[in-house]
Amino acid sequence: MKALQLFLLAVLTVVATGLETSQGRANDSKEGLGIVHYQPEQVHLAFGERTASEMVVTWSTRSLPPDLQVGMTTIVEYGLLEASGQSKLSQTARGTATKFVDGGRKKATQFIHRVTLRNLKPNSTYVYHCGSSYGWSSVFQFRTVPEASADWSPSLAIYGDMGNENAQSLARLQEETQRGMYDAIIHVGDFAYDMDTSNAAVGDAYMRQIESVAAYVPYMVCPGNHEEKYNFSNYRARFNMPGDTDSLWYSFNLGPVHFVSFSTEVYYFLGYGFKLLTKQFEWLEQDLAEANLPENRAKRPWIVTYGHRPMYCSDEKEYDCNKQLETYIRQGLPMLKWFGLEDLFYKHGVDVEIFAHEHFYTRLWPIYDFKVYNGSAEAPYTNPKAPIQIITGSAGCKEEREPFSKDLPEWNAYHSNDYGYTRLKAHNGTHLYFEQVSDDKDGQIVDSFWVIKDSHGSYPEVQ
Repeated sequence: MKALQLFLLAVLTVVATGLETSQGRANDSKEGLGIVHYQPEQVHLAFGERTASEMVVTWSTRSLPPDLQVGMTTIVEYGLLEASGQSKLSQTARGTATKFVDGGRKKATQFIHRVTLRNLKPNSTYVYHCGSSYGWSSVFQFRTVPEASADWSPSLAIYGDMGNENAQSLARLQEETQRGMYDAIIHVGDFAYDMDTSNAAVGDAYMRQIESVAAYVPYMVCPGNHEEKYNFSNYRARFNMPGDTDSLWYSFNLGPVHFVSFSTEVYYFLGYGFKLLTKQFEWLEQDLAEANLPENRAKRPWIVTYGHRPMYCSDEKEYDCNKQLETYIRQGLPMLKWFGLEDLFYKHGVDVEIFAHEHFYTRLWPIYDFKVYNGSAEAPYTNPKAPIQIITGSAGCKEEREPFSKDLPEWNAYHSNDYGYTRLKAHNGTHLYFEQVSDDKDGQIVDSFWVIKDSHGSYPEVQ
């Protein structure tokens, strides 16, 4: 009888293992028999520490495949795309899997996998998939950028405030990404609305939605106010930007541009601690001072920053959007005036500052301390005497559009609350080109302008 029982147990074990592999079913140690998922989902890319030769692949699984114990769980298989259009996934890279528990009532659990692909050939196309013998993702591809070169012209799509409901711009962005129009995407805060909603199910749905963009080009991000819940835990767990600051602030180089990402939220959610604010400000001082050294500006002339909440805006918010109340990031903390960024960015010659948060698009004249500093009346963006700010928060979300003020400020150069997004083409060290795409108008360009600079560096002191 005991032999028969052992035989039946063995048969049941084989059957159960087969079900786990093909259908993702297994025992849940807390809830008895449950459904688990080993299939990778929410695949997305980011630049690594070395922009031209490293790519970070991140994805999620509902459960941790059993082969983690033998070091085979977190795997990316990849290879160069050959001239014939064929490719062998002949290389393997391994990384880490981290358990993420959402802070909601159900304590929803998933595993975030991260693998860095190193020693990639610059300016080359790779194909890849990720997972394990228990389940693989689809096969995607990406193209690396040229080696540390300021002589090529990267193209980016830039926007903020896109949710999984009413993600109006997403279909057009997906199509354009598949056509190879972009070298990277920058999402300037506020994702999903919100990632923690429904025990993080909304965050999962959003990350699956953007896979058809983010699995093909680096998806570079910064946090917004809608990521705040549970100390920004969904944002910090799901994204893997360069550096070691949980993706809260970092920088990277792309062609002739030094991009700097930062968190505006460290000014507003001080309940999570004052230290993040001071650490970010110290880091920004150091990063911008280094980027502004003459030898570095000669190699990479443009400095472009992006953070979620704007310094200036053209609507009548009840907080931080008018001259009387000031903005914390512009002027510094209330009363103390500590850690203000407008002076810091002006001092180190930041060329363009990109924001979101307001659900519209606004192009400002070159501005410092509420004063316009155009290059000239005929060519305001040619050799401007202050940074140029852009607000691009109209990608589409369930909160819908925001109205402009009845009386627009004098520094408002152009505005639109069409749903859409911004494109940036960095042509060379002297010319940047921006245009605003209206999804409401079937992809029409509703605004465009050139920023032209003969030289780069700190702006002159203003009396």
